[in-house]
Amino acid sequence: MTLRVLAAMSGGVDSAVAAARAAEMGYDVTGVHMALSSNPQSYRTGARGCCTLEDSRDARRAADVIGIPFYVWDLAERFHQDVVEDFVSEYAAGRTPNPCLRCNEKIKFEALLDRARALGFDAVCTGHYARWDGATLRRGVDHGKDQSYVLAVCTPEQLAHAIFPLGDTTKADIRAEAERRGIQVAAKPDSHDICFIADGDTQAFLAERLGRAPGPIVDLDGNRVGEHEGAYGFTIGQRKGLRLGRPAPDGKPRYVLDISPVDNTVTVGPREALDVDEIVARRPVWLGEPPAGPIGCQVQLRAHGEVYDCVAEPAAAGLRIRLASPAKGVAAGQAAVLYEGDRVLGSATISEAVRVTAGAE
Repeated sequence: MTLRVLAAMSGGVDSAVAAARAAEMGYDVTGVHMALSSNPQSYRTGARGCCTLEDSRDARRAADVIGIPFYVWDLAERFHQDVVEDFVSEYAAGRTPNPCLRCNEKIKFEALLDRARALGFDAVCTGHYARWDGATLRRGVDHGKDQSYVLAVCTPEQLAHAIFPLGDTTKADIRAEAERRGIQVAAKPDSHDICFIADGDTQAFLAERLGRAPGPIVDLDGNRVGEHEGAYGFTIGQRKGLRLGRPAPDGKPRYVLDISPVDNTVTVGPREALDVDEIVARRPVWLGEPPAGPIGCQVQLRAHGEVYDCVAEPAAAGLRIRLASPAKGVAAGQAAVLYEGDRVLGSATISEAVRVTAGAE
């Protein structure tokens, strides 16, 4: 029996080629574009977008070239609730969210997949650069475009109904293939930044929703060195835009070390105080049997970030990760994704970072 596959088509080159490949593989493919905003004009357009009217039209044209049915599904309310509101509440709590990761978790592999399954589709096809063989999730062969990090929050049950046709190909080859196929978005630039912040000003976006909330910026000794308009406007490791009224005694730049929403205080200090050698993470998701004890592996702490050797161990809080070498700028709210070589073991959400430098907490 031919598998029925729903191809999520963003309007970009990756999802278009993924849909074309799925059709060539003999699947019964239907394309769908997710309308994620009730007011598309408020979202990023052109090279920076992925869910605007312009992108919807690009997706429809690609589906016509491929020769598959195409629909637009309105998921704006779900996206606003699960991604946009989550983004705002996470910043308000002093954490740094990854909205693209949350979109994968809550929209593409929950809301979209649930609706697809209810309509009789067997799987969802996307343009992610990752490899899934039905049991194991691995990095895409193009490590510069690898998206296994943002997929690691998905459960094995969700991934069991996923197809990633691009995992064995480089981005350059995908663009060349799109051009050969006559897909007009072959040269369309990649989407980047946050799609629902039209002008890219995250701090202004948050201020509009959370309001002005002045508070102190202090150094590690508790000395007030500046003022802020809202602690939510900062992230761990940030150096620019601090507007400090008092320079550091050594004249070196200072970085955000801690964000406390309870007393609305931002703590800054030297770069070396960002060093972290242990991480506590919650809500672990394993893509196999959970380990019974400590395991040696690698961990990635940001999308396209550095990879660290570590020992990960189940703990009462979820997961404790001890790094072999210090990491900098580890932010609560980001995902810690565990790897064994290029194979994803699982993921968890960072809740606490233990810093090497005494007193930095």
